Amino acid sequence: MALLGSASASASAQLGPRPFYLLDQMATSALKSKLSRCVNRPFFKSQFSIGHRGAPTQFPEHTKESYIAAARMGAGVLECDVTFTKDKELVCRHAQCDLHTSTDILLRPELAAKCSQPFTPADPDTGTPANAKCCTSDLTLDEFMQLKGKMDGANPNASTPQEYVKGTANWRTDLYSATGTLMTHAQSIELFKSLRVKMTPELKAPAVAMPYQGMTQQDYAQKMVDEYRAARVSPRKVLPQSFNIEDVKFWRHNTRYGKRGVYLDGRYSDPNFDPNNALTWRPNMDEIKASGVNIIAPPLWVLLTLDDAGKLVPSQYAIAAKAANLDIITWTLERSGLISQGGGWYYQGISDAVKNEGDVYTVLDVLAKQVGVKGVFSDWPATTTFYANCMNLY
Repeated sequence: MALLGSASASASAQLGPRPFYLLDQMATSALKSKLSRCVNRPFFKSQFSIGHRGAPTQFPEHTKESYIAAARMGAGVLECDVTFTKDKELVCRHAQCDLHTSTDILLRPELAAKCSQPFTPADPDTGTPANAKCCTSDLTLDEFMQLKGKMDGANPNASTPQEYVKGTANWRTDLYSATGTLMTHAQSIELFKSLRVKMTPELKAPAVAMPYQGMTQQDYAQKMVDEYRAARVSPRKVLPQSFNIEDVKFWRHNTRYGKRGVYLDGRYSDPNFDPNNALTWRPNMDEIKASGVNIIAPPLWVLLTLDDAGKLVPSQYAIAAKAANLDIITWTLERSGLISQGGGWYYQGISDAVKNEGDVYTVLDVLAKQVGVKGVFSDWPATTTFYANCMNLY
């Protein structure tokens, strides 16, 4: 079942080679046989496939180029992480203070001079890494729009700003970073409308004290949904997200855009959190549902565990969320290094069951069929689109 309705049958997708490379890596199984029968079929946009910041495995995140790439790969839902500038205008950035790692601000002296913390080189004698802190709230909207997006990352050993900005992870590429067109939130809405996708904005936690120039947290939350209303976007096409459950409850009880509000569950950061022990997560799922939240979104590893035979199965967290009649989406596929080298943060606790790159489809299959997730965020949406098409998840 699609989260927000059916995608247009005419919305064809271009997947490229990666989904099929991953398929080739799979061990022989019934799942591999089923996926193999899909290889030569046409592919279409799917709302099960959510473009996480666009397609940031290869394109600078939250840029026009990244969003278009994700839509071409069949993502039926695209994400703009929303924060604000010095003059309180909403823009697409993963965090309010990530401009030093995700844009070229340090290479623009006039704008770099406005950063909260200017660039300081690494000091090998003390072991102090290179550092900077540049925030959207350091710049006006006009200044922000002068920047160019780059692949997110930094070189901690840098002695110059030019060295610092060269920090792309080795499982990404800079081949598509010659352009990186930054976007306001309103511009992203118009682009997403033209791409005929649903929209999932995330209200990012402010890095400045609130109220900010008279703007309260509720004003900020309201301002985000107001831009959809001004653009005449139906609430059925918007899934507003926040790690702050109070934002989600505010949208639910005060706006037309809250029914599909997404609670990004950040409780995994508590060192006592255990997805297989309900006593370690409060409020419980029934209480979350009773508060008006309809959709919960933890990281993918929270939804999975291993049974006595070492096979992937739903965690107690996943079972409880489903029993409470909460819809579930999860994040983030294709956002770490090689699975054959451990898979990184997103595969913690389940790495014994995922041994090679093709096992990403095993993970997707358990999430879709046993956990029952309605959508999966991906940094390379073609992978998720391929699986969704094969399983008729549109």
